[in-house]
Amino acid sequence: MKPISIALVRSRYAQDGGAERFVSRVLEALGSRNVQLALVTREWCGGKGFEVIICNPFYIGRLWRDWSFARAVCRELKSRSFDLVQSHERLSCCDVYRAGDGVHREWLKQRARALRGRRRWMQALNPYHLYVKWAEEKVFRSPRLKAVICNSKMVKEEIQHYFGLPDEKLPIIHNGVDTEAFHPRLKRHRTEVRTKYNIPEEARLFLFVGSGFERKGVAVLLEVMAQMPPHAYLLIVGRDKRIKNFQRRVGQLGLSGRVIFAGSQPDVKPYYGAADVLVLPTLYDPFPNVVLEAMASGLPVITSTKCGAAELVESSGGGLICDALDISALGKAMQSLLVLERSAAMGRAARAVAERLDLSSMAHALSALYSRLV
Repeated sequence: MKPISIALVRSRYAQDGGAERFVSRVLEALGSRNVQLALVTREWCGGKGFEVIICNPFYIGRLWRDWSFARAVCRELKSRSFDLVQSHERLSCCDVYRAGDGVHREWLKQRARALRGRRRWMQALNPYHLYVKWAEEKVFRSPRLKAVICNSKMVKEEIQHYFGLPDEKLPIIHNGVDTEAFHPRLKRHRTEVRTKYNIPEEARLFLFVGSGFERKGVAVLLEVMAQMPPHAYLLIVGRDKRIKNFQRRVGQLGLSGRVIFAGSQPDVKPYYGAADVLVLPTLYDPFPNVVLEAMASGLPVITSTKCGAAELVESSGGGLICDALDISALGKAMQSLLVLERSAAMGRAARAVAERLDLSSMAHALSALYSRLV
């Protein structure tokens, strides 16, 4: 049987990027199936078993960056023949679009809740956001579009709300996780990581993993930490260009020593092993891989109502959900998981859900979709 030829489009690879890790996992998981893969990208580090097609036109600024890449990719694909083109970027020359970034209109709506005065109207008039909304509209209105892969029920409902696409065009395929790599056995790293950052063995350690602290709720998290008892610690893994502002706030709140910035890490697994709870009060996140990784590692999760993975957390009893800007509700959730017995029970429930969402399950769902579309 002739293999299905698929071009996957993703502009670039960042080692700590959730979307890039998803593409890596797709390439790895589908490589052994009856699928012939090509990756169309600006740059890529690592990976094998697939062709890499580089499209890297010159640009200045993010608007030109996105526009020029989309234009170059569509031009390149015209000269090639694939059964399906699946894009992880907003471009209209694809058959399948994976809405891994959710709906930009909804992200702007949620972000506006946290902005004040001049910053709010500057966002509304920002040329880049206007471009992204235009590009998004072109994708969802494209006559070529056969399916939009939604990584959560939340994203599917948002697409239907803004663009009115029918159910049959919006399959939900959750991200997959390596349930052997991310496993409760990671607790073997507990002492090693805690010793490195001077975190007492008996402390209750909350873990935040993510880059882009404003969007993912670090400011709110710091305010809540100021209300927590002395044995509660927070370890922040990730990067942000304004990290000094957050570090300064930690000092102002008297949290030095109890809130630790670990920076971006090439391997986050030991940090899951060292922690007791993952907390991610994100303003908007379609389906963050870190939630699934933490659940697979046996950690309970506290996240927000606008996190796509909240549907798994809530339905499984594997954690707690609250509004991203509700400091009181987040504080109560974190206080409740200081109780060891409760957090341990939620961690076991979280692991049980993650076991059903392994890489093989994701690959099977994708292969079935591709076969149906071809």
